[in-house]
Amino acid sequence: MSTSSEGGGLAAPLALRALLVELNDLKRVHSAGRIGSIAERLFAQGWGALTGGADPEEVALDITAKALAATRLCDLDAPFLAAAGLPPDAVSGILVDGFDAVTGEVEASLRDRLRARLREPAAFLPGSLPGFVAALAAQPRAGVTCPGRPRILLEPPENHAEHCLIVAVYGVVLSPFYRADPAQVFLAAMSHHFHNAAMPDAGFTGEMLLGDHLLPIMARTTRWALDELKPDLQETVRRARAVLPDDATAEGRAFHAADCIDRVLQIAQHLRAASLTMETVLDEMELVHAGLVKGFHDRVLKDMRIP
Repeated sequence: MSTSSEGGGLAAPLALRALLVELNDLKRVHSAGRIGSIAERLFAQGWGALTGGADPEEVALDITAKALAATRLCDLDAPFLAAAGLPPDAVSGILVDGFDAVTGEVEASLRDRLRARLREPAAFLPGSLPGFVAALAAQPRAGVTCPGRPRILLEPPENHAEHCLIVAVYGVVLSPFYRADPAQVFLAAMSHHFHNAAMPDAGFTGEMLLGDHLLPIMARTTRWALDELKPDLQETVRRARAVLPDDATAEGRAFHAADCIDRVLQIAQHLRAASLTMETVLDEMELVHAGLVKGFHDRVLKDMRIP
């Protein structure tokens, strides 16, 4: 993988592009019997582990490893596989296979640390969830906004919990490139929209219309969220959030790269879906896939003149 952007080199690692595109879909994967998307649920898991007293670096690695495995396995996760009767070795083997299918370009030492979390899962004792977790999951993001222009809304919208989780996972995956502390980047990303737990998202347009009132409102609503955390965790999160204002630190660069990539990929997936062709679906993705009845399926579609 290329070295960091310090000294005028590359600003981001192109080799990770395909993985980040695929990870983005965790905001849109839902399953019966589970409330919210995978990203939304991992956001809650992360905060539950943190409020339960778990070490932030361990939480960052655990949640990132789960997200990477879910990229291909979706909700075929450890709890489901165990409930379906698989022994622990089989469960971890499947999760590692899913993880390995997408992480070939992840920096080697980080990849090894993440894989180890799937082989020997952490046993976090979750604490009570702060109110901001549910509030961020209920708060839609603004869509595409620009001062002086009407907004562009793309349905369904993502929510702020999903955005924060994906930025956090991106930040951990990108951290070796920027030589950043993955735990600090993770915490900064998981908390960077604290203000939106109470503040509706009107986008860049709304923020500009608030003028001089914007920063005091953001500070006040951020404090409301921080005040839900116990003092030690609150201070840890405050320190991590110190990297948010700029790209002067390695952690700031990792966070802002992750945030920018997620914001644009969220819109790109709408455009990708809108431009999808039947040739891609049938020929490249093999919607009617190989099997005992493939020939019959093909004849049915031909005789029905589908597509």
